[in-house]
Amino acid sequence: MDVTTWTYIFVGLSFALYIGIAIWTRAGNTGDFYVAGGGVPKIANGMATAADWMSAASFLSMAGLISVMGRDGAVYLMGWTGGYVLLALLLAPYLRRFGKFTVPDFIGDRYDSSTARVVAVFCAIFVSFTYVAGQMRGTGVVFSRFLEVDVNTGVIIGMVIVLFYAVLGGMKGITYTQVAQYCVLIFAYLVPAIFISIMLTGNPIPQLGLASNATGETMGLVQKLDGLSKELGFDQYSTGHKPMIDVFAITLALMVGTAGLPHVIVRFYTVKKVSDARKSAFWALLFIGILYTTAPAIAVFARTNLLGTVSEATYTELPSWFKKWENSGLIAWVDKNADGKITYNGSGEAFKIHPTKTKVEPVFVEKGSVNEKGFSNERILYNEPTDNSNELYVDPDIIVLANPEIAQLPGWVIGLVAAGGLAAALSTAAGLLLVISTSIAHDLVKRTLNPSISDKAELLLARIAAGVAVVVAGYFGINPPGFVAQVVAFAFGLAAASFFPAIVLGIFTKRVNRFGAVSGMVAGIVFTGAYIWYFTLAPTGMRGDPKDYLFGISPQGIGSIGMLINFAVAITVSLFTPRPPKHIEDLVDGIRVPRAAFGKVDAGPSHH
Repeated sequence: MDVTTWTYIFVGLSFALYIGIAIWTRAGNTGDFYVAGGGVPKIANGMATAADWMSAASFLSMAGLISVMGRDGAVYLMGWTGGYVLLALLLAPYLRRFGKFTVPDFIGDRYDSSTARVVAVFCAIFVSFTYVAGQMRGTGVVFSRFLEVDVNTGVIIGMVIVLFYAVLGGMKGITYTQVAQYCVLIFAYLVPAIFISIMLTGNPIPQLGLASNATGETMGLVQKLDGLSKELGFDQYSTGHKPMIDVFAITLALMVGTAGLPHVIVRFYTVKKVSDARKSAFWALLFIGILYTTAPAIAVFARTNLLGTVSEATYTELPSWFKKWENSGLIAWVDKNADGKITYNGSGEAFKIHPTKTKVEPVFVEKGSVNEKGFSNERILYNEPTDNSNELYVDPDIIVLANPEIAQLPGWVIGLVAAGGLAAALSTAAGLLLVISTSIAHDLVKRTLNPSISDKAELLLARIAAGVAVVVAGYFGINPPGFVAQVVAFAFGLAAASFFPAIVLGIFTKRVNRFGAVSGMVAGIVFTGAYIWYFTLAPTGMRGDPKDYLFGISPQGIGSIGMLINFAVAITVSLFTPRPPKHIEDLVDGIRVPRAAFGKVDAGPSHH
């Protein structure tokens, strides 16, 4: 069977499984819709958390960025791993003890303020939309290649699928679907990695293969890649070129942003007791670690195979995968010296940014036009070529998906990877859509605007909000401001600048009051959002130059500064305004002291 048939089989079977689970576990009330009734088993919750966590950014883009950026790309690996540990050990047990469904719920009750709740709702929606845009883009990338449609059509197909099971099943349906998605994605990630590790190093364990000698050679695989990269004019693979302060800022923003991301925090409400929350956090860390420790190996395998396959190859003799990715718009070749061979080196971008785009990406001549194809039958671009000798553009988001094809693995492995990529993108997208719908139906309407709304009407409103959110997320997926992992990094930066200080100060200090919390969140998210917009999204001509970065920190890392601003503003404003009322100070004490000290048993999330 060919690759397309295998892809249809694996993707079709996995989708049938997800939809079947969504129907079987459909939500009957708001408790099921928001926190799956609070009775998910520990290991299942650990798997669901891992699937929620390992988004398209982790599955598709993280290894791709490490592959292209070398050491600099490892900031995503360090930041996301450290962030999960921070969340699981420092914050989750306390948030679970507070007994509320959502982060805006926590902030609204802790600071005894509807204004704080509303500000948190808008921060949650803003962060979640930024994050979900990356997931929808990842879905589009997978569909575009394996169903051979363009990326935008792929995004629309993903919207329809995720809309079905997120709206129908709520958190209950999403949780059990994510358990299945974790199994699919981890199997899909490991199988090709094991195959390629054996091919390149003879070692079946990818993590050990990364440190082994290349087959038939006396040098290590990383050393071989270093030499190959240097020979072609790229930076040495194991060194980086980002300023150390930017590496530190991005890693910190990803860590603390992780700890403030609402879709992961709500996972700790879906088990019965605090002790179960801790145990499910351990299981999730173990499940996440399996993929995260494999990612650097996949990055090195993919880079070695890519450089060895395409550099100085004749275009007409390249394998079919190259042209299929070119048709998807995610690989582009400009034959600058008209020799029919691909020059791929580190001399710079192959072409300039098109006036209609905000970043370097190919804009092809429309299919069916007379000048659609060049001399070697390659797709012609509207982009103006640059003066350097590099002729090839490779979107980092395709590295993991293309890796099995480049290594010439069997068709069923390639189809399996497609199913895994879709599982990763859809699992996180569903979790984020639930956060958006919960923020609107529960935090904004039920807790603020219309407390008398019935349970049935609230559930209907949550489903309508999820439907609208899918459409908006699809728009941002079609028009993303960067690669998947970079878009996601913006979301983490926004979460770092808004939620993290409010949560930490809410748990560990009694002095910070509603005025400080609201001022801090607004200052942090406005500063971070404006910085990201100015250097990334502003129209050409208004956009800032990277050489003007504040302290050399890029938009991906600016959430670190936004977080410090939030902390400073929140503490300063609180010191110049009245102390929180006595019952709030008692509430903070109650979060930090075990309930057993009061002779109480943790009974799970409070009913709203």
